[in-house]
Parts: sequence; structure tokens; C-alpha cells
Amino acid sequence: MRSTTLKWVVLIGTVIIGLIIAIQLYWLNHIYTLEKRQFNTNVVKSIRGLYEDADLSHSPTAHLHQLISQPDANTFIVRADSLINRDTLVYYVTHELVDFDVLTDCKVAVYDYGSGKYVFEGYIPTPASRELLSIADLPLYQESFNYILLNFPHRSKYILSQMNFWIIGSLILMLVLIGLAFSMFYFYKQKFLVEVQRDFVNNFTHEFKTPLAVMKIASEVLSQPNISNQNDRLKRYAGIVKSETEHLQSQVERLLKMATTEKKELRVDKQIFPVKEIIDQAVSKLQPLMEEKGVKVEVIIKDEKATISADKAHLELAVVNLIENGIKYSPHPHIIVEAGKNGTESFITVKDNGVGIDKKYHRRIFQKFYRVPTGDIHNVKGFGIGLNFVKKIVDAHHGKILVNSVPGIGTEFKIVLPI
Repeated sequence: MRSTTLKWVVLIGTVIIGLIIAIQLYWLNHIYTLEKRQFNTNVVKSIRGLYEDADLSHSPTAHLHQLISQPDANTFIVRADSLINRDTLVYYVTHELVDFDVLTDCKVAVYDYGSGKYVFEGYIPTPASRELLSIADLPLYQESFNYILLNFPHRSKYILSQMNFWIIGSLILMLVLIGLAFSMFYFYKQKFLVEVQRDFVNNFTHEFKTPLAVMKIASEVLSQPNISNQNDRLKRYAGIVKSETEHLQSQVERLLKMATTEKKELRVDKQIFPVKEIIDQAVSKLQPLMEEKGVKVEVIIKDEKATISADKAHLELAVVNLIENGIKYSPHPHIIVEAGKNGTESFITVKDNGVGIDKKYHRRIFQKFYRVPTGDIHNVKGFGIGLNFVKKIVDAHHGKILVNSVPGIGTEFKIVLPI
């Protein structure tokens, strides 16, 4: 399974896991709402039993919902036509709450309309009580009738305790799903790294196999007994060995530089120098390759005295990489290198007439080991590290690199550095 397919599998799997977690949270909230309703229902049933046991109402036609009010979620006001003594009230309230499974702490008070205050305040611990509570903070509600107040301070905790099975089950499920999601991402990352490593090994083998084969043939020719009498042939094959050796040395140098920049940030030693100087050096370094490929190069610098502030060695390497890419990916290379200033920025542009790069790949071409998987690009040798290293150099200068490309027409890379 390729990384692209696996990426979609991971993405879809993550979305499904997210939906399952969202549904589970929705049902937890729904169950909590049902538990709150059940609690209120059980309390109302207990109050109905209290009316039956203590004969609190003298109106047989009064409906229960007319006799009970709820100023807040934890408090119930029970209208009482007659007041009963403390012991009787505590006994009946305790008995009814236990009967209907309301097993949480309850504060009880009796309000006398005539005196406008509580004539009795008390605390009823139930089998689920965990601590003794003070009744000093019991709220007083001024009403035009006598009432019994029932207050459940631990109502929310009690309801949540009734949901322990659902909460623990949901937490385990969510932890398993989150772990699965992380495992999928880890698997995708490892799969991607394996593919990158495999592609790198393939590119590495391809890059070094041909030069070594050429050098082997050239060395066999140079080892022939009569080669010293063939000056032209000796010079040509010696040049081949030198050229291929320099090419391999250049590739090894790139890999070593890339390995160094993986461990720490790329350090730059900025200095001011003529921009023409660095372009001339880059072109000179690639001169053998240009002669071999028949490359046409144009250098456009309107102000030959124009200077740039940068690390000379690294910026030269970046320009070399861009020019070399233009040569490798163009059937009949025509390279245009332009430099100048635009306001508060200096720029170096490298244009080619190569195969071009589709726009959908522009954001990925600077990734390490990435190579565009279309057209004839994979017929060209390389590791896919050149543009990545150019990007590192530009970033170290706090600049930016822009790409503009049209498939079949060519590509333009523009290095922009602050002055």
C-alpha cells in the first residue's frame, strides 16, 4: 500500500474514530439528562408518599404538581396545609427517599408563614452520605403559605455516581480509540519513512552505478599497454575518469552537507560581495557538464557592480543546484540566470526550458528525497535532495524561494534575500 492510499485510510479512520467519540459523548450527555429526570421523578414520588403518610394537604382535589415547586435544580418546596413535628417529618422523609432510591444527602426545613422563618432545620444522612453538612447556609424562600423544603446539595455528584458504568466504559472506549488513532498515524509515518528510505536507496544505486561502470571501462582502457602512444585517447579517457570522479565527489559532498544540517541549523557567515562573482563561479563550476550537454547560458545583470549580503559558499552551492537541475531536466538546455534588486530585497533567478513541474507538486518539491512522479523526471539521476538543500540555505538567510513552472515550457526558481 503506497503512502497516498494509506494516508486516505488513516484520514478516513481518524474521522470515523472522531465520529464514534462524538456519538459516545452525545449519549453520555443524553444518559445524564435521563438520570436527572429520573432523580426528579423519584423525589416527586417520595413527596407523594410523604403527603399520604403525613396528611399534609387538606385539599383532596389538588394536583401534585400544584403543591410542589422547584426554585433551583437541587431544591424542592412542598406546600403543607399543616405542620408536623420534627421527628415525624424526619422519619417519613427518610423512609420515602430510601423507598424510591434517592440515596443522597438531604437538608430539610419547615417554613412557617406566620413567623416568616424556618421553625425547624435539619440534615438527613442517607446510606450514600459521605460527610455531614452544615445547614446554616440553607436558603430562605418567602412564600405566602407554609411549606417543607428539601434540598439535595450533592445531587449532581449522586447522578454521576449512578452513571459510573457508562462513564468508565466510555472512557475505556475513548482511550482505545485515541490509542488506535495514534497507532494509525505512527504506522503511516513509519510506512512513509520506509518508502522514503527505499526510494533513496534506489536513487543512490542508480546515481552511483553508471559513473562507476564508466570509470571501470575507462580504467581498463587506460591500463592497456599501448595507451601511452595514443595521446588523444589517453587524454579523453583520463578526462572521463576525472569528470566522473568529480561528479561522485560532488554527490558525496551533498549527502554529507545534508547529514550535517539534519543535526543542527545551517550556519551562515554573511559577507557583502558582487552578485556577478557568485554567478560566474557557479557557471564556471558547471562548465564541463555544459560543454557535454551543449548548454546555452545567459547571464543578465543590469548593474554588474551590484552586491549581495549572504554566505558566499552556500549561496553559490544553491545557484549551482538550480542551474544543474535546469540542465538535467531540459532536452536542449537553455538557462537564463538573472540577478538584481527589488526595493529592500535582492534576487537571483534561474530559468530553464525543461519539462516543467505541474502546479500540484510545487509545495512538495522542496521536501527531502521527494521527486516528481510524472513525465520523464525519473529518467534523470538524483537523490531528490538538491532543492531541499537549496531551501535550507535560503531559510538560513531568512529569505524565500519562489517557483513558477509550466509543464512542457520550463521552470523558474527565484531566490529572494533581504538586503
